[in-house]
Amino acid sequence: MLAILSFLGFTLLVGVISYYATRSTDEATADGYFLGGRSLTAGVIAGSLLLTNLSTEQIVGLNGQAFTEGILVMCWETLAAIAMVVTALFLLPRYLKGGITTVPQFLEDRYDTMTKTIASGLFLSGYVVVLLPIVLYSGSLAIVTMFDVPENLGISHSTSIWVCVWGIGIIGSIYAIFGGLKAVAVSDTINAIGLLIGGLLIPIFGLQYIGDGSIMTGISNLYHDAPERFNAIGDGNASVPFSTIFTGMMLVQLFYWGTNQAIIQRALAAKNLKEGQKGLLLAACIKILGPLILVIPGMIAFYIFKGELDIPDQAYPMLVKTVLPVAFVGFFAAVLFGAILSSFNSALNSSVTLFGLDIYKEHINKDASEEMIVKYGKRFGILLALFSMFIAPLIANAPDGLFGYLQEVNGCYSIPILTIIIVGYLTRYVPAIAAKIAIVLGAVLYFISQFILKPYVFGEENYPHFLHVMAILFVMNICIMLIIGKIKPREQAFELNYSEQVDISPYPYAKVVGGVVVVIVILSYLYFS
Repeated sequence: MLAILSFLGFTLLVGVISYYATRSTDEATADGYFLGGRSLTAGVIAGSLLLTNLSTEQIVGLNGQAFTEGILVMCWETLAAIAMVVTALFLLPRYLKGGITTVPQFLEDRYDTMTKTIASGLFLSGYVVVLLPIVLYSGSLAIVTMFDVPENLGISHSTSIWVCVWGIGIIGSIYAIFGGLKAVAVSDTINAIGLLIGGLLIPIFGLQYIGDGSIMTGISNLYHDAPERFNAIGDGNASVPFSTIFTGMMLVQLFYWGTNQAIIQRALAAKNLKEGQKGLLLAACIKILGPLILVIPGMIAFYIFKGELDIPDQAYPMLVKTVLPVAFVGFFAAVLFGAILSSFNSALNSSVTLFGLDIYKEHINKDASEEMIVKYGKRFGILLALFSMFIAPLIANAPDGLFGYLQEVNGCYSIPILTIIIVGYLTRYVPAIAAKIAIVLGAVLYFISQFILKPYVFGEENYPHFLHVMAILFVMNICIMLIIGKIKPREQAFELNYSEQVDISPYPYAKVVGGVVVVIVILSYLYFS
């Protein structure tokens, strides 16, 4: 009963604070609804970025990979910090100078309307088919497993999945569709604080558990039990070979933190460039500590449960049930619920934004007012949420290791979009036809590579790692775009005009802080190699 009361109390507190924090925002306008009135400060941006990123497919999935392989999977976390630094120093100043609301809007300014529409369509298809249903399902699976929902409610396992999916989906939809970005960002910030506290408690209690009450003894036992699992380099059979860090890994990170609408929308909503850069760099500093929450618990679980678990993704829920005191269960349930909610409502809010501005306004009703855009964007969001809630429970037979599976599938749209954005900013004469060819060709070739050639022609064991494939296609598409730009350049050079939406004076210590973050990441690899 105490656990249930603490869960409901913390969840209700987040909702009340979010409501009062967003009452003054004019959400009848596009900027008010989609970008929180361009009013977000560094702390809110950092908190929302981190919690949007953290959800059960990461908390459960990455710890599941750490259970299997050890500390080498920390690359998904530590290298993200470098990508955030690049975004803060290179991409964000250009985004805010142009005053864009969505990433595809830049593609329209740089190339043409059709390029923007193709990119928006790719983003939406990725959210609808992959991200939203898997976030709902993996989140529901974690809640059901961790807190014995079937036993406590007296229902079957499949029914409990449906109940949790619809519970998460409905609450997330209320935040995202009816509250707009600011409600999402405020609730994310509160939950981020809870997640950092709760997430750090798990390895602390876990190390005490295996160290007979002593954290230092627990660390010693963990290391001496399997010292080879503390090697960040790994071997050729690792899920993330070390060589991929220099190829597709950084491309995936740059796409996710620099161009993925569900993530970068928080920084686009900054009140000025200084706050946006500080928010990204603060998030980067905290992200370096990510392995404490997303890797170490999986390694502790291996020490406790090795040989007992058939499914690696069960490692984290089992560890929580084993080491967390009863008094903390409700609080951690609420925090985990918030993390699940965040990824769902953030992707949903971004989907509404993309549809309203890039599809409805552009192709359905060109004369639509801002109020009309928001209205039909919300309607689309409701349909999208319902679709995701119906689909999510049906993917119970998805492959093991959802985190890696998500990364591979997302390559269909991540690398093509990153390619045309990078070329768009670094060149002035590459034409729109080059972007359209690159984005379509990149998506089609990656699909053929990973879902036809890999399983049916060459075999998975003899095929390059998907991150290497991403890098190959990235370079190939850039070459194609540059060749087309040489043969048939734009008539006029592209100029990025200052929209004067926000002040773009940079944070004076951005380069220094960014340099420190990069050095710390490099040193962490040297230490664990």
